[in-house]
Formats: sequence, structure tokens, C-alpha cells
Amino acid sequence: MHSTGRLDENEMQSYLPRTLETFIVTASRQFPVLMLTGPRQVGKTTLLRALCEREATGRPPRRYVTLDNPLLLSLAREEPALFLQRFPPPVLIDEIQYAPGLLPLIKEIVDTDGGKGLVWLTGSQPFHLMQNVSESLAGRVAVMHLQGLSLVESLGLGAATLPFLPGNAFADKPAQEIASSPLAWVFERIWRGGFPALYAADAADRDLFFGSYLQTYLQRDVRDLAQVGDLMAFTRFLRSAAARTAQLLNIADMARDVGVAPNTARHWLSILQASGLVWLLEPYHTNLSKRLVKTPKMYFLDSGLAAYLTEWSSPETLEAGAMSGAVFETWVLAEMLKSYWHNGKQAPFYYYRDKDQKEIDVLIVRDGRVHPVEIKKTGQPWRDAVRHFAVLKNLGLTLGPGAVVCLCNERLPLTSNVEAIPAWQIG
Repeated sequence: MHSTGRLDENEMQSYLPRTLETFIVTASRQFPVLMLTGPRQVGKTTLLRALCEREATGRPPRRYVTLDNPLLLSLAREEPALFLQRFPPPVLIDEIQYAPGLLPLIKEIVDTDGGKGLVWLTGSQPFHLMQNVSESLAGRVAVMHLQGLSLVESLGLGAATLPFLPGNAFADKPAQEIASSPLAWVFERIWRGGFPALYAADAADRDLFFGSYLQTYLQRDVRDLAQVGDLMAFTRFLRSAAARTAQLLNIADMARDVGVAPNTARHWLSILQASGLVWLLEPYHTNLSKRLVKTPKMYFLDSGLAAYLTEWSSPETLEAGAMSGAVFETWVLAEMLKSYWHNGKQAPFYYYRDKDQKEIDVLIVRDGRVHPVEIKKTGQPWRDAVRHFAVLKNLGLTLGPGAVVCLCNERLPLTSNVEAIPAWQIG
């Protein structure tokens, strides 16, 4: 497929504004090449095509080319120079990972032209892609990462969302109906997840969508790009990872559950990370203490996909089930991550746990201060929830405002420097 990059009228009417838009526009004015990565079907192409509507009219309209088209993919692989002659800048090339041989030629073109925002690229699976991009386009490319819809994006409020930080002012969003049943409302969102297709006017059936998504992911990306031979065992590994979300990473146990060698499990975990499906929260280290746990915690980045893989059939069964607290923590952390990534920023997140079992779910380190955050599936948090915050002072850290993210109806002070924040107000 090739066409102008712009969405048609119907597509524009159903488009949900993304927080990353502003950063993409800024980056495209500074760099000749823009690279947008992220999992399949999180809206990368739709986002960039929507932004084509706002581009300056002083040059030809940006063309859109997808390498999912077998004929165009064959041309890109066999005759990359001819491909770029046929589709010169400004151009949006979708799924660049299938034809990395285009990258050196793109470098030559942008070096000769000298303009900005010449080539926009998307890539679903950066297994080997990022190394090729960094080698071929060093200093010429702005790389950014898109995840599924954040909560505020799914409600059409994502155009101006700030990175989450305790103590900052947040709007009372998103909707009045939450106050009557926050638990049911939030768990419906958790169970559905953040893929844009599930929020369209003609939204796909959730189970059918995830079934198709997994089939495409396993066949197109895991088999073709990551060269995993045993897809059945890999699927079991994927389910094992979903069941262990928000837990300390234990590769040996996961390998034993699936029946593969630990080295194979490590390789498969790296695939899930590179795919943007799993993220590791690293422990916070200081030079003052050797008693801190050094194992990362593993999180599934889409709570809906995690719930599907672990076979929770409804929001109600998920909320009442054994994974309820873990999947709530997973969803909250993913929302916090999106608030940073979708603003083009790194997420300075860690967790704290020591050998005395004192634990803090998230530490946000900004401007020399540490902001502790607890995530609790409760509507009535107590001061006991923040009792471990005091241990940070013993490490000589400078503390900023802290928070307990929970299911309370409104923001409430718990101590002089810690407040309870409703889970739907963190984005």
C-alpha cells in the first residue's frame, strides 16, 4: 500500500489524540529522521498519519508506504535504491524492520538534502532494528516509544498530559460516573487493556482481538524475526510471564514451569522486552547499603493482554480473583510509565526492598529527590501504608512528596508529605 500519509475523514473522526503528538512535532523539526517504535497495533501508524494533516504545505504531501505489502517489501529488499527513488522524501515508511537495508541509503539521502523531518519510520519489533538504526543513522534520528492508549488518551483527553509526579497538580479527571463505582470502572479498563482497536466506535470483540493479536505476534514476529522454533513452548512462557506480573523475576522457576533451559528462558524474556510487552522495574541501589534486594520486578505492559493470557473471563472475575492486587499494580505502573514515555521522556522508576522485607512499590527519582509511591487496591488507605517510607531517610536520600495510588474517590492527605491519589488521576 502507498498513498498520501493523511487519514481519511472517517479515520480522523475516530482518532483519539495521543500525548506523544507534541514531542513528535518538536523532534521532527530538529531531526531529519523520526523513528517510532512499540508493540503491534498500539497506533503508531495512525498517530503519524494523523500528524501528516498538520504538516506545513510548502512541500509535497508526505507519502505513506507499508512494507506489509509483499510487492513493496520485495522492491525494498532487492532494489532499495529504486524503492527510495520511487518514494522520495517526505515519506512515512511503515514496518521498517522488514527491510533494514534501506537505512544506509536513507542516511545518504538525508545527508545530501539537509532538511528536517524528511523520513518517518515505524517499527513494531526492535529485536535487531535499534542496533541497525543507531549504526546507520547516528545523530540523524529521533527515536521514541509508543505504548497502547493511556487511560486519559482512551477518554479523548490525552493531548496535554504531564508525567506523573507526587505533589504535582492534577485535573479532576476523567468522568463523573467513576465516583459511584470506582472499583468496577477501573477493573473494566484493566480487563480491556489499552489497544486502540478496543476503543473504536466499532470496537473489536476483546477475546477475538487478543486471539488474533497473539497469532500475528507469534507467527510474524517471534517466528520470523526472533527465530523461535517451538511456538507452543514460547506461548506457555508468555502465559507464565503474564501470571507473574508485578512479582520478582525468577527465571529458573519460569524455565522449570515451561520445560526449557534457563538460557532459553532468558532469551525469550529478552524477546518480550524488545517487543514492548514486558518491562523490568530495577531495584534502587545506593552505595550506603549492601542489604538491598538486587532482583528486578517484572511487569506486563498491557493489563488486558495479561488478563487474557491468564484466562480471566470478565472484569468481575478478575477483580475477585487471586491476581487482583497484582494486576491493579501492573495497570497503575503502566499508566505511570506511559505518562513519561508518551511525553518523550525516560521513566526514572525503581522499587525498594531490603533483606528485612521492607518494600516500597515505586521510587521516582527526579531532580535529586526521591518520590516514594505505594500502589494499593483499597478505597480507604491508612497511614500504615506508608510506614516504610521512613527507611529512605536512613539511606541519606532527599525525599520529595510521596503518594499512595489507590481507589479512593478524591485526593486526600495521609501525612504532611504524602497523599492518597485516585488511580484514574495519575496520567
